[in-house]
Amino acid sequence: MNIQLKSFSILLTVLISVSSPIQAKETDKQDEYQKVKIVEAYIELHTGPGSGFPIFFVDQRGNKIKILKRKTDWFQVQTDSNKIGWVSREQLEKTLTEAGVKKSFKDILLDDYIKSRLEFGIAAGLFEDEQSFTLRTGYKLTPNIIFELAYTKIAGKFSSSTLYQGNFNLQLYPDSRLSPFLFIGYGKFENVPAASLLAAQTSTLDMANAGIGVKFYLSDQFYFRAEASTYVVLVGDNRSDEYSHFSAGFSFFF
Repeated sequence: MNIQLKSFSILLTVLISVSSPIQAKETDKQDEYQKVKIVEAYIELHTGPGSGFPIFFVDQRGNKIKILKRKTDWFQVQTDSNKIGWVSREQLEKTLTEAGVKKSFKDILLDDYIKSRLEFGIAAGLFEDEQSFTLRTGYKLTPNIIFELAYTKIAGKFSSSTLYQGNFNLQLYPDSRLSPFLFIGYGKFENVPAASLLAAQTSTLDMANAGIGVKFYLSDQFYFRAEASTYVVLVGDNRSDEYSHFSAGFSFFF
């Protein structure tokens, strides 16, 4: 096996092993619903997710409520007396977490993201000196690990190339609004020379890639993503070519 591909295999093993303790910690954290403390005089529970639904219960200052789920800007909560109803984001932001700090809208966005599974995204960038466009979809296997499928089109002067790849992403701090990540993957590199080139043939080659990136969450279902990666393309038994790729774009999750 090519020595560079061996390095990628070792990196993948390290990536998965490093993620194991983080994964266990985050999974334990998600097994419990978050509780917040009421610090205003009262908090109103509605029968449904909207101000048009009637108020059926009022909980008092000092009591705790458990956040069950979200629908737009309304949150289903459960009181200590087991009453279940809906509270607006405005009221929820006036509560305190168990750490004694205000439950901010940023925290609420991250709570949503941690529980989300499916992602879609687009990005534009440079593959060496040529423009690239990427479509990707991902599925969150754990709070730290995402499996992605990506399709990248590269428009070159003398040829056009297409990358088909599967990646494993390791999010180092999934509960942070600015979240760095590492990734490694494997796929196919298809190169189609321009028709003007004589005796040119289309080639499809194996490739591996690894890189680093960062995500910044902009809203409850939307984030900005930038990354840099290196591709190793096998062009023969004892030869490979390396390429660099920089891209930035947006993704949404649900």
